[in-house]
Amino acid sequence: MALVDFRLEARLLAPKLSHALPPRQSFRLTMRVLAIDASLRNTGVAVIEANGSGKFQALYFGVIHNPAGLPMSSCLVAIRDRLAELIHAHEPDCCALESVIYVQSHKTAITLGAARGSAIMAAAERGLPVFEYPPKRIKQATVGNGAADKSQVAFMVRALLGLIETPGADAADALAIGLTHLRAQEAARLGLTTGRRI
Repeated sequence: MALVDFRLEARLLAPKLSHALPPRQSFRLTMRVLAIDASLRNTGVAVIEANGSGKFQALYFGVIHNPAGLPMSSCLVAIRDRLAELIHAHEPDCCALESVIYVQSHKTAITLGAARGSAIMAAAERGLPVFEYPPKRIKQATVGNGAADKSQVAFMVRALLGLIETPGADAADALAIGLTHLRAQEAARLGLTTGRRI
């Protein structure tokens, strides 16, 4: 009985491949994110879209202002209600926030945590996945420097999104959070680490 070289047989039966392989397809991100820079009195908000062309567009940005005389509990309701309106109007796919920062005052930490909780609840109630990013990572992704100040962040956000005017600090921070999330999602498609989902 003759021995058969199965390796040779496999090579002969395999289809011939062209040496000129087609170029690798690039997949563009299509996503709309609600970005929130939570604060009790001035919560920065933004809605940014990646439309599949490789460019990002700011669909909305602004600040939820709560007057100084308004009780904390009323501020939290106002934040939640305004975010619910924005979610209904813009139908984002997800939500992104800045992660908890370390502050010296316990009172400030509790206030910021409450505002952040109100924002997270508004998104979670409507089934949006919520992601968070450390402040240094947001600055690094936007400016290229993890120690950048607010004016640098605002300037770069204006340039990156092609805005007509430089946004205020709170709105600029929200825009920067949104840009960070969209870039992180692009990186995730390449197998790189993304933001933490909460």
